[in-house]
This record gives sequence, C-alpha cells and structure tokens, in this order.
Amino acid sequence: MAVLDDLSGFEFEDVMEDVFRNLGYENVRQADRTADEGRDVIMEEVVDGTRRAIIVECKHTGTVGRPVVQKLHSAIATFDFDGPKRGMVVTTGRFTNPAQEYADRLQQNDDPHPIELLDGEDLREIADEIGLDLYNGRIEILCDETLRPYDPAADVDAAVAEAFRDIENIEASDLPESHSSVTFRPVVAVTADTNAVFETSVGVIHRINDRTRFVAHAERGQPQVVDEDVGTLVTENLHATVDLNAEQFGEVFDDLEERRFGQTQTEYKEWAVERLQQHHTTTVTYTGDNNVTYNKTCEPNRSDISVQSIEPVYLPEVRHTIDLQEYTYPYEYYAAGPSRVTAEDGIHRCVHCDTSGGDETYTYCPNCGAIACTSHTKTERLEGEPICTGCAVTERFALKTKYFYDEENLEAFREEYAEMPLHEKAMENKWLAGGSVAATLLVVVGLLVIGGTI
Repeated sequence: MAVLDDLSGFEFEDVMEDVFRNLGYENVRQADRTADEGRDVIMEEVVDGTRRAIIVECKHTGTVGRPVVQKLHSAIATFDFDGPKRGMVVTTGRFTNPAQEYADRLQQNDDPHPIELLDGEDLREIADEIGLDLYNGRIEILCDETLRPYDPAADVDAAVAEAFRDIENIEASDLPESHSSVTFRPVVAVTADTNAVFETSVGVIHRINDRTRFVAHAERGQPQVVDEDVGTLVTENLHATVDLNAEQFGEVFDDLEERRFGQTQTEYKEWAVERLQQHHTTTVTYTGDNNVTYNKTCEPNRSDISVQSIEPVYLPEVRHTIDLQEYTYPYEYYAAGPSRVTAEDGIHRCVHCDTSGGDETYTYCPNCGAIACTSHTKTERLEGEPICTGCAVTERFALKTKYFYDEENLEAFREEYAEMPLHEKAMENKWLAGGSVAATLLVVVGLLVIGGTI
C-alpha cells in the first residue's frame, strides 16, 4: 500500500493524481516524467462555463520556499493551453512566509496565472472530504481492503444464534433480531527477519536466526500487538480480503464505523524494529578462557533486523446486542468471513454473579429474560419451568423454599398446598421425605405445628 514516507517523487504524484480525480477535477494526468519542467500533474476545471488548466507542482518535502512558487509561475506561462491557466503547489510539509507572500501577491494583483498553495493541514481537510487517510499533514497508509465482516453464506445474526445454541430453555430460532454494528479497525501484519551472532574470545556464545510475524493494532497512539488467536485470524485470511465498501456493508449492519491508521508505514517499521530488539535481547552465561563464568547481555543491533513487509488491512470488530425482556446481552467478535475470535461474550455469563465461560450450564428464565448459572436457576413449582433467583417470588413449604413466577402463582400453590394430605405435604421436601422414618416423622410433626394442629 502507498505510504507517503516511503514514496518517491513520482509515486507521490501518483497519489496526488488520485486525490485530484476524487475531488472532481477533469482530465487529470501526469506530465512527462523525463522532463518535469516544474509541472508534475496537469488537470482541468470548468468555472462559469470556461475551461481552465491547472498545473500542479508536488513537493514531498518538509518546507517549500519561494523559489518553487516562482518556478511554477514561469512554467504556467509557457504551458500550451488555449484558455486561462492557474497553478497549485502541494506539499505534506509547510510553506515559508516568503512563499506564502508571493502567492498572495499574485492573487491581490489579479495575475493571469495565480497559484494556490496546499500544505499538510489542507491535505488533511481534503482527506475528510474524499475519505483518504491523511493525518497531521502526512499521508498515512492508504488502505481500502478488509477481512470479511460476516459470512456471505449466512445471516449476519448467525454468530448470535450459534452462541445461544447451548443456552438451556431457549431456541435460537425464537430470538428477536439483534442490533448489529461493525467497526473496521486498522491493523498491520509485520514480517521481519532477525540475524545476529554474538562472539567473545571463546567464540560464538549466542546466535539469532529468526523470522517473526505478528499483527498489531494500528490506530492512533502506541501500536499494540494483538492476541495470538486474533493475529492468526488476520494472517490466515490476508489472501481473502475484500474492498471496504461502506455503502454495501451499511446495508447489512445497523451501524458502521471506520477507524483511521495512526502512523505511517515508516513509523510502524521503526516500532517493529524496537520491539524485536527488546524481544530478542537476552542474557547469556558462558565460561571464559580463564574458567571464569561471565554473564553477557546480547542485544541485536538495528541493522540485524530486517522488516520484510508491513501489510495493512482492516479487521472487522462486530458487536451484537440482543434484548430479552429486562436484559441486554452483548456479543462481540473479530470476524473474517465464517471465522471468528470472540472478544466479549455476554451470553455465557450469569446475570446474578461473576460466573462466565463455556464450561458452566446456563439457563434462560422466561419470566424476566435472565440468563443464569446453575446456582441461580431453580424450578418454578407450579409450572415446572426454569426460573432465576433474581425474579422469583419465594416461600417456604415443608421447611423448603419454593420458587414462583409471581404472587398469583404463589397464591395458587398456597391453596393447592392447603388441600394436600400430610404425606403429600411432606413430599414437598424430597430430601426429608426420602430419608429415614424419623426424619419423615419430624417433618410431619413440623407441618402439624405450622398448621396449628398440635
């Protein structure tokens, strides 16, 4: 991908040609590269029905002075075009005061060949108009490729339905539609070789011959290496990227966000080298010629590390939220078509405690919409269906707590319980009823006391 820090002058012209074409200028083309003559890009515009030529000088430098603007002014005068002409100087850096004053004077004097100056700040504003990644006056990674945010052969909610398959007491087909959003997060896949040999008077004490490949989040701020499983997701799917078509994906997801790359490719290379230096630095113990044991820290030089490639791509982070009565459940993952790495699983998590993960059994409560672990899931006495401890109405019968959906069910069972023979009442506490004769007699006596018979 084109990155300004790594571009030659001609490659910078290629980038600016695309920029101007996106801005709506017509007949955008580059001047003869064998004879630049101070005009890198040539294009046309129509103003008030009159076609005008624009001669552009592209300067990939930190500072542009007055001589550059003067040279372009002369080049405009000699440019063969049947109609009005103007000029433009574009730089990722800044213009000196004399350069700016010269351009302003041409404008104030109604010069037939005025010149417009676009510095790095102007380029950033242009980027916002046409969707290019410009930051702090420097063109960053121009990337329009992404891993697939969803499996094109399945519904976008397929991941949520799959997550609910092992939740007890609810069918994935009965789930309401979730709210879906996707964030396209910039990442870079780095491939680098480290080759270093460390010697002392006794010979080679340590050698590094390693090829490293890792993936890093590439948003603004310090790059961060992604988890190993996310890195594998990226590297194994780099061959199957698609165009980041915001309009197309906007028809699939409810919300869409595209993050910006935070640094240039050169900055990522510098960061990768520093990281690999730290990663490969180690302390080696060896015995010298005098039979004395020494410790030596072996740190590879920057020249020992060769970054082979920096591959930018967008990594879709998909977030679903699904509302089930009183509760909202988030489910977030990194996507590459049908492949996914879970980032947050709010489905396999008890709403009443910290229990989470796939090893626990979770049950859906139809009374309030809670998903609860085994410890917080009971059986509703009247209906025989699951209910969570958070919403249940409780009362003790036969010295045992019973759980009900609501006060109405509780009152219905009270009436039913009042009509039960004593042995049936005792059965409401199966632990006691299934124990010894003495235990059974004890619960019966307890029931008689509670009922006021004794």
